[in-house]
Amino acid sequence: MFERPLFVISAPSGAGKNSLINVLLQKEPRLSHSISSTTRRQRGTEQEGVNYYFLSREEFEKRVAEGAFLEYARVLDNYYGTEIRELERIFDSGKYPILDIDVQGAQTLRGKVRRMVSLFIIPPDMQELERRLRARGSESEAEIQSRLQLARLEIMEKENFDYVVVNDDLMQAAEELAKIVRAHMV
Repeated sequence: MFERPLFVISAPSGAGKNSLINVLLQKEPRLSHSISSTTRRQRGTEQEGVNYYFLSREEFEKRVAEGAFLEYARVLDNYYGTEIRELERIFDSGKYPILDIDVQGAQTLRGKVRRMVSLFIIPPDMQELERRLRARGSESEAEIQSRLQLARLEIMEKENFDYVVVNDDLMQAAEELAKIVRAHMV
């Protein structure tokens, strides 16, 4: 489907994936963040077309029916997905896409994309993950507990990824990611 590799980064919510991706994009200008589409509500400073494409459930389901998504998944009552045109936009610009997707989405892509490098980010431990989720201040107690429960299940899938990186120190983890990514660029 694609000539050059695409990079998939997955992690439990709160593992620091977005922070790592932001540092990685600064370190490696040949990368471009693939903007996912979602039906979840916008958080804090998130911007349409920068962090996500925020869609209504109806619009998302319409695009699914039209075959617009390379992958999509329902996570905690919201849809998330990667549109094919977003990846084409990045490849056409001469860059390599970094996809920020969940474990379910990564599994779906394994069967569809030949040139995929999958990376899984984990927190040093579950206590640190819970601390990070609470520090966000954007989710209810029930949402935090749901995310922790999902995180335990996702971490059990880490062996299905090409690489696992522990995010204990942001800059150290970002450097490890950069080395992995550079080794796969052609």
